[in-house]
Amino acid sequence: MVSILPLTLPASVVDGHRVDLTARPSDGWGFRAHDAVANAAGETYVLCAAVRYRPQDVASHDPFRQNFTYHLIIRYDVDGTPTATALLGGPTPGNVPTGLTEGSDFDLAVLPDGTVAVSSKPGNTHLFSASLDCLVESWRSPWGWAGETERTGDPFAVSVDVTPSGRLLCATAEYGVSNRAGRVTNLVSLSEPGSTLGPGAKATLRAIATHDARTDRQTAADRNPHVVFDGAPVGGANRPSPSLTEMVSTDDRARYDYADCRMGRPAAMGDDLFVVPVFGRTYRSGSRGQVFSFLLLDGQGAARGKLEGMHRYEDSPFTGLCYTVAGDAYRARAFHLNRYGLYAWDAEGRMRARIPTGDAPFKALTHFALMDCTPAGELLLVHHKQHLLLRVPVPEDLGDLEDAVRAALKGYGPARNALKRQYAPVNWHWVAGAAPVHRF
Repeated sequence: MVSILPLTLPASVVDGHRVDLTARPSDGWGFRAHDAVANAAGETYVLCAAVRYRPQDVASHDPFRQNFTYHLIIRYDVDGTPTATALLGGPTPGNVPTGLTEGSDFDLAVLPDGTVAVSSKPGNTHLFSASLDCLVESWRSPWGWAGETERTGDPFAVSVDVTPSGRLLCATAEYGVSNRAGRVTNLVSLSEPGSTLGPGAKATLRAIATHDARTDRQTAADRNPHVVFDGAPVGGANRPSPSLTEMVSTDDRARYDYADCRMGRPAAMGDDLFVVPVFGRTYRSGSRGQVFSFLLLDGQGAARGKLEGMHRYEDSPFTGLCYTVAGDAYRARAFHLNRYGLYAWDAEGRMRARIPTGDAPFKALTHFALMDCTPAGELLLVHHKQHLLLRVPVPEDLGDLEDAVRAALKGYGPARNALKRQYAPVNWHWVAGAAPVHRF
């Protein structure tokens, strides 16, 4: 049976702010999923954002009219029933995100003890209890020009992934990288065995890879004490080498194509195998055909090859900004979904499946975004327009993935219609009031 989950809005928010669910993005209303993960027990967590911004109501204090930015962490039971929602943020002057909603490129992870971690650029990490009723710990990075100039805050990581043994694979940010201002995502780091992340305990991270080694401008004030290399905090020349940029620039034909490239979110394919995406710079006129690489690294940062088989134009992730690579850390596999296909690789980087979205049975995949791969080996796909999460079981033999995806897409419609009868959504917004809402 196909499993789909509705991305629910709390009735208290919809009623308390008299939200017009028929409004369009051009009317100042937006609801979107940022990330989704599942734990080993099969419970699912989804991070969403609900934003209302209307210039004429910037100064309003009327809850029915005022602007707001909410982030929601929704917890689902194994059977797909929403059981709790953590509601972060709220109305602020000018609708500028503050506190727990500050940042960008939000990431979700479930730690070995069940704690839920929310991370974002430029280094915010917040920990919530598994039941979402308690904020366990919070590390905030400077946000805004004044904060970054004064080096205030206490950052941890931009993103967090968890290996089967419980180690944390993190992307962390630095000041003083090249000629860029502010904190830049620049390091791939791994927690040491036994190092934990929890109340009052910030895990020590060992840097295993640097994206851009041009750090001549860095000073002692730019270093993060919890990110180390060779026994000392990373900074200046004390960092892993060669850099990721140097690794992907070995081909003379593409050497300068990777100038000012950027690092994506690392994903674990095992305890000692990780995939790190690197993307060339983007252009306002369009970036299809620009270079990209999905690098394989081991636990010491040594190159283990790349995920092979993608064409830089015909399989470009830049169309639609599809930058997520999901790792199956329990089976040493990797997956990527973009507007042109769904791709799967084994531990050696060999492409084992390519499902083109141009083929009739799979055209619906263009409406989905890949979020993650669960410990049970399921792909989590979010339909951004219909606000539904589809779980796709991945067979042991990746050669059978096409049949599994075809079956999931075929069952998606009937399962969606059953949810429509249950929730009666308005403009694909699913409103629920039964589960408890915990406000932060």
